[in-house]
Amino acid sequence: MERFDVVLPCLDEAGALPAVLGALPPGFRPLVVDNGSTDGTPEIARRLGARVVSEPRRGYGAAVHTGIEQADTDIVCVIDADGSLDPAELPRLVEPVLAGRADLAVGRRVPTARGCWPWHARAGNALLAGLLRRRGLPVHDIGPVRAFRRADVLALGVTDRAFGYPLELLLRAAERSWRVVELDVGYGPRAKGTRSKVSGSVRGTLRAVNDMAAVLR
Repeated sequence: MERFDVVLPCLDEAGALPAVLGALPPGFRPLVVDNGSTDGTPEIARRLGARVVSEPRRGYGAAVHTGIEQADTDIVCVIDADGSLDPAELPRLVEPVLAGRADLAVGRRVPTARGCWPWHARAGNALLAGLLRRRGLPVHDIGPVRAFRRADVLALGVTDRAFGYPLELLLRAAERSWRVVELDVGYGPRAKGTRSKVSGSVRGTLRAVNDMAAVLR
């Protein structure tokens, strides 16, 4: 069976991890990157059979990039660990990369419940996606789930280690004329007791948009 490492950047996701890890399809191996959790996230992940690495530098990009560096499968997936996305969608993202029809597959979030994607987060996302389309990349989401060949992404030389990481990844992919496939994925409420570092507040969204805007300058 073909195997795929799944990078899960984590900062205090103890409440969500059991369901997220339990939903991973066969052949998809969890690689939890702990980004300084204080709620027992790494211990829970190990107990559930996940490989755990630590990234002490705070930042979404730092956690994701460390996970990609530590992965040892050809094709790697990245997905948020907060329970808002269904890991069962991952085979659909891997398929076009595995078949050679895409260099990068990304998820376009489709809300499955009222209020799970606040207006301020959707507005910031739409603004940035519009800027990407102006640069020739036909995407509608700076999504938190993607699949790609590990060596190819490392060769892009993405340098942002904060919330600008996924935007810089897409920009560099566009510069190199990558074939990017965008697929709809369900986007639901986060696991009970967890709160988004980005969409959970206007302040968090503004911080993320600021990080991403810096990448565009």
